[in-house]
Amino acid sequence: MGHLGFLFIWVFSIIQHHILGHTLPACHEQLEFRCKDGSCIPSEKLCDQYSDCHDGSDEHHCGQLKCKKGEFTCLSGGRCLPSHLSCNGVDDCGDGSDEDSCPSCAAGLFSCGPSDGCLRKHRLCDGRVDCKDGRDEIQELCALRPASSCEASEFDCGDGQCILHTWRCDNKADCSDARDEENCEQNECLVNNGGCSHHCVDTQMGFHCECPDRMRLIGNTHCEEVDTCLESDHCDQLCVDTNGSLSCDCLDGYQLTPTSKDCKAKGVDAKVMVSTFEGLIEMGSGGATSRTLAVHGPGPVAVLASKNILYLAQQGQGSIYRVNLNFQAQDATLVLKFLSPVSGLTLDWIHHLLFWSSLESGSIHVSLLDGSQQRQVITGLDKPCAITVDPLNGLLFWAQCGSPAKIVRATFDGQEMRNVVTSLLHNPVALTLDTPRQLLYWLDSGMRSISRANLDGRHRKTVLESNGYLDQPFGLAVFEGFVYWTDQDTHSICRANKHNGNDFQRLLTNVTSPGGLAIIQPALQPKYNGVCGRPGMWCTQTCVVDLLSPTISFHCAGSRRNPSQGVPAISRTVPAFGLSDPGLAGILSLTVFLSVLLVGTLLWWWREEFRPARNLVVQSFPLNESQDPLIQGPRVSKETLKLDLDCE
Repeated sequence: MGHLGFLFIWVFSIIQHHILGHTLPACHEQLEFRCKDGSCIPSEKLCDQYSDCHDGSDEHHCGQLKCKKGEFTCLSGGRCLPSHLSCNGVDDCGDGSDEDSCPSCAAGLFSCGPSDGCLRKHRLCDGRVDCKDGRDEIQELCALRPASSCEASEFDCGDGQCILHTWRCDNKADCSDARDEENCEQNECLVNNGGCSHHCVDTQMGFHCECPDRMRLIGNTHCEEVDTCLESDHCDQLCVDTNGSLSCDCLDGYQLTPTSKDCKAKGVDAKVMVSTFEGLIEMGSGGATSRTLAVHGPGPVAVLASKNILYLAQQGQGSIYRVNLNFQAQDATLVLKFLSPVSGLTLDWIHHLLFWSSLESGSIHVSLLDGSQQRQVITGLDKPCAITVDPLNGLLFWAQCGSPAKIVRATFDGQEMRNVVTSLLHNPVALTLDTPRQLLYWLDSGMRSISRANLDGRHRKTVLESNGYLDQPFGLAVFEGFVYWTDQDTHSICRANKHNGNDFQRLLTNVTSPGGLAIIQPALQPKYNGVCGRPGMWCTQTCVVDLLSPTISFHCAGSRRNPSQGVPAISRTVPAFGLSDPGLAGILSLTVFLSVLLVGTLLWWWREEFRPARNLVVQSFPLNESQDPLIQGPRVSKETLKLDLDCE
């Protein structure tokens, strides 16, 4: 019996320890006090001359309580609280002592505490300590404030407006409440380096950014390496810099002019096609008008040079038409009809695809040239207003005219999305590519300018600013050494030097509502076998595109290798969304199976865990990696990347 009694006492002590050590609730570190018996009481009851703990431990050592640095003492019982809780408009002590002797701050102002003044709220969490105790920059406060939408190179006015950091303290109020002219005695370079990418120089009035040697300043804040060829614009196409000496050359299909270093297209003369309210205008690149075809209105256009076929969309409508320019037909053939108006149209002449954007639906779509197999590529965009494509690299570019405006690029399947241009952009209504130089041009009707950058958005340059013929531009194209555009305000078709805007010409005037513009010349669309959906990877024969399969797939009809590296190409597959897809049905089946398996496993664990006759065994189950993007760790991509090496 003695052994049994000892065993009973031992088991009882273990159970008591388990209950006291594991079942009692954890006390909140700042809001509650833990009694010696493990129970919790509100902190304001500590040292209030009443025993709230059963053992009276809340009234022990009250005369010896001393608050640490960064804390203040409540009058009732000497309770300690973080100093930033004083003068916050909340009775944290319970006796109101933390709100006594506080300055009376008007609405919209922040109190810096009993021994300090009031602060305008836009100065909270701005990287500068304004309150004496630093409470305006504490982590608990700043974590509750919404993140600024301004770039690192911009100053946040606090009302949604962003201005350049270099505009601060220039004796001119740029924010609506002039807050950009406050605290100008401070060194702006100490906060985020003034937004400068390299060197920040503080001056008596504001500051400015500087760049190291062989770099130049972009947008007043960022430095980029100087490309001598692009900086000088000495060559029309290929440029080689040999120790500061530049030499020019041309791509196949062009011929170098020895005197001017221009590249002229070989073969047939180029034709400029412009959609207007009265019909399609066909003219020479120098301005001679030949004929008017197909009455359909001024909308975006795209051309297939090899077949002499033009595609156009009516402005404000969702219809895309095809016109064969080899014939004298006055009517166009309807290719496809779309629910939302088409805002941009472009053509991939290598893979024979049409891409178009819809401003209203915020989406980009693709189909074969005959209008079949149409499907969405990208959705959820903010007013996509222009689009162009680079089939040689498998890249798609589009402009968004929302707020803020920007130019973005992605692969043909909508993946690998990245911003190309995000600053100094207002309303980019047209995009085009200078394919030989691998430069992207855009026409901004808000800035009234034509600009360019490389395909990564670097080496940006404004080619032409408002000259009276960029007030309401619409269409844009680049050919040889010129950039062409249409202007609906002056009813003109114009061109200028693509490097610097010189040699301005009005090719045609008195045009009724000139719209989209395209240039037809075989050299503009060089023949390649296709990139098969991945930049830098070519097919040696034909690249076959399947838009109707559960995934957008590109595969080669023949063997496929990178001509420069000799490595196999990789086909990309992108999940399509539809309940009828066999792939999705398989995923759903697998999900149901795994769910049943998980439920069964949990039931087995519960039964084993609480079986009376067995000892307690802690079970450990591996969890799948989280798909929540806020949780760090390896992530599983939603895209399915499939190695397509069947063509080897």
